[in-house]
Amino acid sequence: MAMLGELGEAAEVAIGDSAAALAASAPRAEVLLNWSGTLSAVRELFLMCPKLRWIHSRSVGLERTLFPELVSSDVTLTNGRTVFSPSLGEFALAAILYFAKDLGRMVRNQQSGVWEPFDVTLVSGQCVGIVGYGDIGRAVAKRARAVEMRVVALKRHLPAKNEPDPLVDQVYLPSQRIEMIARSDYLVVATPLNDETRGLIGEAEFSAMKKTAVVINLGRGPVIEEAALLSALADRHIKGAALDVFDQEPLPPGHPFYKMDNVLLSPHCADHTASWLDEAMRFFLAQLARFQNGEPLLYIVNKKLGY
Repeated sequence: MAMLGELGEAAEVAIGDSAAALAASAPRAEVLLNWSGTLSAVRELFLMCPKLRWIHSRSVGLERTLFPELVSSDVTLTNGRTVFSPSLGEFALAAILYFAKDLGRMVRNQQSGVWEPFDVTLVSGQCVGIVGYGDIGRAVAKRARAVEMRVVALKRHLPAKNEPDPLVDQVYLPSQRIEMIARSDYLVVATPLNDETRGLIGEAEFSAMKKTAVVINLGRGPVIEEAALLSALADRHIKGAALDVFDQEPLPPGHPFYKMDNVLLSPHCADHTASWLDEAMRFFLAQLARFQNGEPLLYIVNKKLGY
């Protein structure tokens, strides 16, 4: 709010936590920033803003911002792509090393006063499969390459033959995901949630995974079928999972994930650096300057595809 206050007379700013709180300003509004609003509140406010030209979502995920009326409108939608990608890429690498070096076992043994040497895994030469190769996926790939891992990725479209991605050994189409998953030692899920991706990783996908495979979810919980994941973890069909997102957040007390020794659980804070909110607001203000100057906005969302 302090940063918004620095706009002075450059823009009229109205802040509220509901459509009703912003009703007086809505008829004049040209820009809507969804900082932490609910989908219903954003939709209600949208319908009250006849002059609206642009909506910006602080988060990359759009499940709290995208709705049919916006999709069919001429209003431009952007999101916070790139702002959170570096920290999520680092979390993915941390999760890979956590399971490869069995850091959970080290901590448990240290706390129990147990001296128990054991073998660890070398990640160099192993394969990271990335489901959803957008900005977050590329951040993961860059860091995986730094420790000499191989990278494969799942995308809607194959790259042009004359424009190969130096970070990726092979790109697979969604119809080829079983083939890619079977090849992966670590499967990083970084896709947005939409009708196409909901339940994308389910029983068939877990059946195709190596028993030594680890799943890392940085996207949204419902992209992975929770029941299938719980079964794969409980039966030790896969080695483990590192989860930053869940079907229900906060994760309810007594949920099985809390007690599973093959789960690394992050309460949806893998991108919460000391300055993450400041960086998100700085990005919006830079976008606003572009908007006011008539310059093209960055990271415009394809509303029909949802990313």
